[in-house]
Amino acid sequence: MSDNTLPSYDGLEVGAVVATREVVISRDTLVRYAGASGDFNPIHYNDAFAQSVGLPGVIAHGMFTMGAAASVVEEWAGAGNVQDFQARFTRPIEVPAMGEVVATVTATVGALDDEMRTARVDVSVEFDGAKVLGKAQALVPCA
Repeated sequence: MSDNTLPSYDGLEVGAVVATREVVISRDTLVRYAGASGDFNPIHYNDAFAQSVGLPGVIAHGMFTMGAAASVVEEWAGAGNVQDFQARFTRPIEVPAMGEVVATVTATVGALDDEMRTARVDVSVEFDGAKVLGKAQALVPCA
């Protein structure tokens, strides 16, 4: 548990949106993420290779997408206050050679546990009109 103040349980309601963010992704973003993560799979920078393995083109790193989703919850909950975060990768985010794309992250209270004073936060990441993560959920203790 962090020394940061936990979000207040009082007043939370299932269905309430607690955080949103637009995440801008470009090829530069992918280069920086590859350097930080050590994930230099060519599907994240080489169009010809990505297409040779059946992808439409270069795609964002799945863990980048998941990290962006988790960071939105962490901003709301406070650093170190997310007990668990899980997600399934359901659709890639194609990133063009020039320009950028935008993914929208929305964190919504999905369930409340009165006894444990925790909130399950459901996270939606949408790109190009479709969800790119499935069953993305965080568990957050509350004060």
